Amino acid sequence: MSTQTIEQTWKLGEQLEINRLGYGAMQLAGRGVFGDPKDREGAKKVLQTAVAGGVNFIDTAEAYGPRTNEILIADALHPYQQGLVIATKGGFDRPSAEAWIPNGKPAHIREQIEGSLKRLKVDTIDLWQLHRIDSNVPVEETLAPVADAVQAGKIRYVGLSEVNIAQIERAEKVVPIVSVQNLYNLGNRQWEEVLNYTIKRNIAFIPWYPLASGPDALAPKINSIAQAHNATVAQIALAWLLHRANNILLIPGTSSVGHLNENLAAGDITLTDAEFEALSN
Repeated sequence: MSTQTIEQTWKLGEQLEINRLGYGAMQLAGRGVFGDPKDREGAKKVLQTAVAGGVNFIDTAEAYGPRTNEILIADALHPYQQGLVIATKGGFDRPSAEAWIPNGKPAHIREQIEGSLKRLKVDTIDLWQLHRIDSNVPVEETLAPVADAVQAGKIRYVGLSEVNIAQIERAEKVVPIVSVQNLYNLGNRQWEEVLNYTIKRNIAFIPWYPLASGPDALAPKINSIAQAHNATVAQIALAWLLHRANNILLIPGTSSVGHLNENLAAGDITLTDAEFEALSN
């Protein structure tokens, strides 16, 4: 059995206690993450089922839709259950389904923050994340209106996405950073150094695309472990992330209630140390 204590919750900013298995709402949008989903009522049901199933951390973004995803969340869940933490992101332009254009201009960031507050129907955004650093704008300028919003009580905590250690440290000179959302999963560990840094710093690490189960070479191992736990490969991929570090917060996304329940059941799987090592190497 595992000798590591796997914590079920994490205190974001050392204050907001959240369940480590959350939900990412990106898939509750139209094709290309553009516009509303085909089945809007079904999408609302997924959100409601997630919260009823114990999820109290939901991740969205201004760019999802754009804007429609935040509206959907408010329509499905407002007035919000006590303790529900909704994280959103800003810093992209989405003129079309194919376009994801970083825009870190201060006026744009300020406008997006105000828009997110209205769409989510909140006075304070629990966690606002810079979706991408705009290489054309100094991050100090991009984060200035974010720091102002924190000071004004419009944002409680601030996070970053797809950043390296130097970028985290540069951003922290403007505003405290409590989370980092980078691509990371069983098969893609390019941000291992950043994950280790966040562990040392007590910063939450939120992997996006967490369900990827790794290269074909890993398939025999993960299939064998999945069979041993009477689980799916995707569930084992999530269980591995939960085992990897207690500061990892998972936000697997889906537009299906059945798949949602399957993802949440991954929290009941405890890998042995030998299983974890077999998948890690």
